[in-house]
Amino acid sequence: MIVTSAPGLRTDTVAGLDVGYRGDDEVVGVCVVFDAKTLDVLDEVVVEDTTNFPYIPGLFAFREMPVLLRALDRVTVTPDLLVADGQGLAHPRRFGLACHLGVHTGIPSIGVAKNAMGTFTQPGERRGSMSDLIMDDEVVGRALRTQDGVKPVFVSVGHKIDLDRACAEVLRLAPRYRLPETTRRADTLTKRAASSGRS
Repeated sequence: MIVTSAPGLRTDTVAGLDVGYRGDDEVVGVCVVFDAKTLDVLDEVVVEDTTNFPYIPGLFAFREMPVLLRALDRVTVTPDLLVADGQGLAHPRRFGLACHLGVHTGIPSIGVAKNAMGTFTQPGERRGSMSDLIMDDEVVGRALRTQDGVKPVFVSVGHKIDLDRACAEVLRLAPRYRLPETTRRADTLTKRAASSGRS
C-alpha cells in the first residue's frame, strides 16, 4: 500500500537513483546521496549487474529495481528521501519505479520524470508554476516549472510524501537547472558507467 503523507518528514539527506543500459540485459545502477541543504554530495555508488526480467513496457521497475537496491545498500549515508528518475503514481498501473522503491525500503520517495505520462496544461513560465498531470480523469502528479521559461518536469508521489511536499522538495533540489541535482548527478554517473563498458 502506498502511503501519501508522512507527518513531520525531515529531509536532511536525499538520494538520486538512476539506471542505464549497456545492452539488452546489462544494467548500471547509481545512487547518489546529497546533503539536502547544501546539495553537497555525501556518497555515491555505481553498481553493474545483469537482468533476466524481459523488456515489458510498464514493468521497467522489475528490471531496474534490483540493481538500484544493491546501490542503495552500499551507500554509507542513509537517505531521508529517494528521488527516482522515473514515475511514481503517474503510471498506467499507478505504481511506477518510485512507488516500488519507497514501499520496498520504507523510505519516502518521489518520481521525477523528463516526459509526461498523462495529459496536462502548460504551467506558467515562472519558476514554481505548476499544473495537474491527469490520467483517466485522475490527478496523478504535476507538471512543475523548475526554472523560468524551461520545459517542466513531471513530479509524482512514490511513497510517504504528499504531492505539495514532493513539488517543494524538487524545487529545492533544482536551484539552477531544469532537472533536480539528484537526477543530474545520477544521470551523469549512469551515462559515464554505461559508456565505459562499450567497445
